[in-house]
Amino acid sequence: MPIMLAPLNQELKVVKILLDEKNKKHLESLGILVNSKVTVVSSMNGGVILIVKDGRLALDRSIASKILVA
Repeated sequence: MPIMLAPLNQELKVVKILLDEKNKKHLESLGILVNSKVTVVSSMNGGVILIVKDGRLALDRSIASKILVA
């Protein structure tokens, strides 16, 4: 499921990232990789705030809809 539809406050595993190589590399530098663990803290209008490792990260709707989690 896209990360913007994921339940709040549950640890999730990133399954697939449906972005071009440039954006994938940028997300990798922020700690979002396939098989990494993330937790959705807030979801509003399609945008999400995630906990990735020890930090928080905000993603807009266009990026959040292309990150699939399980």
